[in-house]
Amino acid sequence: MQPPLPSWPDLAALPHAPLTGGLINDTFAVGDPPVAVVQRLHPIFKPVLHEDIEAITAHLASKGLLTPRLLRTGSGALWTLDDDGRCWRALSWVPGLSVDTLDSTQRARAAGDLVGRWHRATEDLEHTFAFTRPGAHDTDKHIASLQQALLDHPGHRLQASVARLAEPILRGWESWQGRLDGPTRIAHGDLKISNLRFAEDGTGLCLLDLDTMAALPMDIEMGDAMRSWCNPRGEDVADARFEEDLFTAAISAWLHACPQPPEERDALVPGIERICLELAARFAADALNESYFGWDPSRFATRGEHNLLRAQGQASLARSVARQRGALEAALG
Repeated sequence: MQPPLPSWPDLAALPHAPLTGGLINDTFAVGDPPVAVVQRLHPIFKPVLHEDIEAITAHLASKGLLTPRLLRTGSGALWTLDDDGRCWRALSWVPGLSVDTLDSTQRARAAGDLVGRWHRATEDLEHTFAFTRPGAHDTDKHIASLQQALLDHPGHRLQASVARLAEPILRGWESWQGRLDGPTRIAHGDLKISNLRFAEDGTGLCLLDLDTMAALPMDIEMGDAMRSWCNPRGEDVADARFEEDLFTAAISAWLHACPQPPEERDALVPGIERICLELAARFAADALNESYFGWDPSRFATRGEHNLLRAQGQASLARSVARQRGALEAALG
C-alpha cells in the first residue's frame, strides 16, 4: 500500500514508513525525522469528519493547546480519495513520546492533567458534529451483537471459548448499576493511553487520533480512559487488574484541571466497569466475526485468537473494577 503523497506537494518527495499500533486506520510517518502522519481511514469513518477535526483543533490552538492539525492538499482540501474511493488525510507530526501502558503515578498525573486541560479548553465550544457514529457506546447493542455472533457462528473454531467467556460478560452487564445516559459535551472518544503524547520530561503534550471526537457523557469518556490507563498489563493479557494507585493519581489530576459537579463524579467508577464490559463484548464478538479490529499476525494465528485474548482481558478488568468499587469511589474525595 502506497500513500498518495503527491496530493500534498510539500510531502511528495519525502520518505515514508508504516506506523504500527493502531487498530483501525492504516498509518504512515512521512519524513526523516517525521514531519507528518498520513492515514487511510477505515470505511466506518466518513470524510466529512475532517470538518469536525478542523473546527475543534482550531479552537484548541486558539486556547494555546498543542494539537495535530490537518494539512490541506494541493487543492486546499482537508482530505483526498484514492482510486478505490478510500479516504486519506495528512496531519502535522507532534514530536514526543507515546506509551502503551502507564509506567508510574507521575505519568498518570500528567495524563490526567493533559486530558483535563483538553476538556477545559473545549467546554466553551459550541459545535454541531458533521459526522456521528450513533450507538458507538450503546452497551446494550454491543451485548446483543455478542449474542448474535454466537448464533451466527455455531461451527467456528473459537465458538466454545467465546461462549464460555460470554457468560460472565452477560452476567456482569445484568448486575451492573450505574447511569446509562448523562449530559454530553465535546469529548475525544478514545482516550486509550497510546492516544496521548508526552514530552521527554514526562509532561503531557497533546491528544492524538481525533476521529472519535463526539458529544459524550464524561463517565463514558473517562471510563474508557481509566480502563486503559489503570491496566498496566495492557490489552493483550487474559488476566488484567485495575490499579487503584494509578486511578487515584490520574483522576485527581483530571478533576483539578477540569472540576466536575457531584453527579458527574458519582458516575465515574460505574462508567469504568461499563466500558470494560462493553469492550469485552465487542472483542468477543469480533473473535467470531473476524471483521473489525486490527490484530498482530506476528503473535497470533488469526484475528480471532487475538480478539479472544483481548476480550478475556477486558472481562477480567471489569471484575477487578467491580471488586474495588468502594475504594475507587472513596479516592474521588
